[in-house]
Order: sequence, then structure tokens, then C-alpha cells
Amino acid sequence: MHEGNGAAVVWVVDDDRSVRFVLAAALGDAGYEVSGFDSAQAALEALGRRTAQHQPAPDLLFTDVRMPGDDGLVLLEKLKAAHPALPVIVMSAYTDIASTAGAFRGGAHEFLSKPFDLDDAVALAARTLRREAAAEPAGSAPEAAAADALIGDTPAMRELFRAIGRLAQAPLNVLVTGETGTGKELVARALHRESPRARLPFIAMNTAAVPSELLESELFGHEAGAFTGAARRHVGRFEQADGGTLFLDEIGDMPLPLQTRLLRVLAEGEFFRVGGRELIRVDVRVIAATHQQLEALVAEGRFRADLLHRLDVVRLRLPPLRERRADVPRLAEAFLQAAAARFQAPAKRFDREARERLLAHPWPGNVRELENLCWRLAALAAGDTITAADVEGALSAPAPPGEEGSWEDALGRWVRERLAAGDSDLHAQALERFDHVLLEAALAHTGGRRAEAAARLGLGRNTVTRKLAGRRRR
Repeated sequence: MHEGNGAAVVWVVDDDRSVRFVLAAALGDAGYEVSGFDSAQAALEALGRRTAQHQPAPDLLFTDVRMPGDDGLVLLEKLKAAHPALPVIVMSAYTDIASTAGAFRGGAHEFLSKPFDLDDAVALAARTLRREAAAEPAGSAPEAAAADALIGDTPAMRELFRAIGRLAQAPLNVLVTGETGTGKELVARALHRESPRARLPFIAMNTAAVPSELLESELFGHEAGAFTGAARRHVGRFEQADGGTLFLDEIGDMPLPLQTRLLRVLAEGEFFRVGGRELIRVDVRVIAATHQQLEALVAEGRFRADLLHRLDVVRLRLPPLRERRADVPRLAEAFLQAAAARFQAPAKRFDREARERLLAHPWPGNVRELENLCWRLAALAAGDTITAADVEGALSAPAPPGEEGSWEDALGRWVRERLAAGDSDLHAQALERFDHVLLEAALAHTGGRRAEAAARLGLGRNTVTRKLAGRRRR
């Protein structure tokens, strides 16, 4: 809560008087109401007095780790027990794994390495306080904005969160590895959001989604007249990301000639636009991601070893969902809440059997598969409670075609498998499942609005209603 003058209350706990003084002065100049304490005990006593006088806790607290008496991690533990919503930023000159991991394990909002730039510390305070001010009351909004936040409480995810916290402040290139659908871009966004570059651009590009003949222009830009159709100058992704972060997804699919150009940019921070003579200099942090084994591509001559070394300064592995099954219910509930907010409808919930069915599924499509499933269920499941039968029906629907082939290919494989298994009446089964997929996708897209879904599919509303009723009877 803010004091009577409207300023946010920030406490600084550090036994080093000079650090306490300069940080308090910088925060005070930024407009915050600042108090300094030379020990954890002094801060806890002051907090106790405020509580006794029915005054709220401070809005934000900075604490050093190594102090006489209770250290900063003990203070953090006590604060989180009494005031779990109080954001705490832990400071330390000892950025060893034990200190960093202990801080994040104890619930620290951020870890600030000493010596730090005062402007960065003030900017971090501003980001933290803005985030707290924008937060909805507990239970009223999707947890951590599921669509753009990493969610998880399993050991693998806690370790990933600690690694992100340690790396966010470091100007290092990062390689994020993990299967398709695990959320690699979310890791990149988290690294950017918590870094000193947070106010500058975050530019994402999937290199596999851009035709190879256009990729060079998309990355580095081109001058007018550089090639047929280049009517005007185009600024590429590196220039767009200047000062910020460039996320290059599926880096393993980049053609070899472009790998050479990318290597120069990483080494020198400069490049020419396609057809240009002006040397462009940029300051960009590159975060690359891949689901492939880049070392194997190097051995096959399909990826440059020197580029791998440039990109792979630090590697973060995002575990597949099957390795962190305990996170599935929490993720699913968050996705349901996000869907409800999008549809402007009450949030649905899973019953116990539905959660057990979710936990039993292998999730080959990882978090993306779970998110898509939850959105379909939010739009289509009858009633406010989602049952195991609802989950089973959604899971048994034919998956949308992937990059490996067309939907016709997937249908052909399904027919051949069913014939080999001795099934009959495949035509009726295929038509039923075809209708099921079309209706689910259209209704999810329109937020459950049948008339709009019917129009988009080229069907009458009565036809859609009849098909839905037939599905429910079966």
C-alpha cells in the first residue's frame, strides 16, 4: 500500500551503509518513500510495529544476502511466511548457484548482482511495482497470464526459473532447447522481460516459417531495387531489435549461407542490408531456440560449428510436459481461466476424474497440445464442470495436421490403420470425426457463437445445432 502522499513504500536492508545510502537516495529521487535498515532484525521489528499499528507492509523490499545475524535468505523466508504477496529483490556480490538458487527457491522476485547500476535497480523497482499494481485480486484473473507466462512448480521448472533469473541480467547469448510445443519463446520473453533491455524491443522470428529466398532480407533488410519486387527500403529484424532482444526460433533450419552472415553479426555486431553499401551496427542480444540436436547437424555438415559456439554461450533446456506431469493440472486450470476471459464467460473447472485423465495422457504435443485442448473444452464442454468423458472425447479427435504432411495424408494413415485393425463402417466414422473437428475448431475460434461458426463454415445454424445435438446423444 502507498503512503498518504501516494508514493510506493520501498525498504532497503543492507549492513553496508554506503550501499544502503546510495540505493535509498536513487529510489527516493525516483519518487518512492524509502526506509533503510542495517539488519534483518531491524527490518522485522519495524514491520512488527507497522502490523501492530494496523499499517500495511511495504510495497517492495530490497535485501542483501550476507549480513550479521539473520542473513537475507532467512529474512526472505520470514517475510514470505508473514506477507507472501510482498515482492522481495535479493542483492548479493556472491552470485554463486547456492545464493541464487536459495533466493528464488525462497520466493524472491529477482536477484540483483552487486555491483549494480543504480538506474537498473530503479528500473527493476519500477517494473516490479507496476506488475504488482496491475495484478488482479487472487482468483479473479488467469494465473500469471497463462498465454504468455511460464507456469510450473516441479523441480525441473524451478531450476529453469532460477536459471532465467540468473541469466536475465547477463548480456549473453542463450540457446534454448526443447521439443516442439514446450514454450521456448516464453523462456526468451522471460529473459528479455527481466533484463535491462526490457524497455526496448523484443523481436521474434521463426526461421523455419520464412522461405529461404526471403530469409536474408527478413533478417538483415534490403535497399530499394535490391531485387525484383523490392520497391522500397525494408528494415530487417536485427535493426528492429537494436538495443533489445532478437529471438530466432528453429535456428537449426537456417540455410548454411545465412549461417555465415549471422556469424559475422554475432561476432562484429554489424552487417549490410541486401543490396546496400551502408554498414549497419546494432546492439542485439540473440536468443536462439531449436528442437533439433545441433551437434548432430554439425557432424552432418548442415550447421556451422563456429556458429553453434557463438549461440551456445549458455544453454537452457525446457523439459517436455511428460517430464513434469505434476504441472499439468495447474497449467490446465490457467488455460481454462484464460479462455474464459477471452470468451467473457464464467471459468469452467475440471472434476477429479478429468484431472486424472489429463495426468495420464503422454502429451506428445507438450504444453501447446494442452493449451489447445483446454480452449476447445472451454468452448464446447457442456456445463461448468469438465468431466473425464469430455477430456476423452477431445483427446480422441483427430489431431490437426502437422508439418509432416497434409490432413489428407493423416486421414489416409488413419484409414489404413483402421482397415488393418479389422474395422468396418469407416465412412460413417470418418464423417462423424470430420464434423467433430470442424465444429470444435470453428466454435473455439468464435468463442462458442454458433451462428458465426455456421457462417464461417458455410453451414446453416440449424445444421450446426443438429450436428451438436447428435454428438451429445452419442
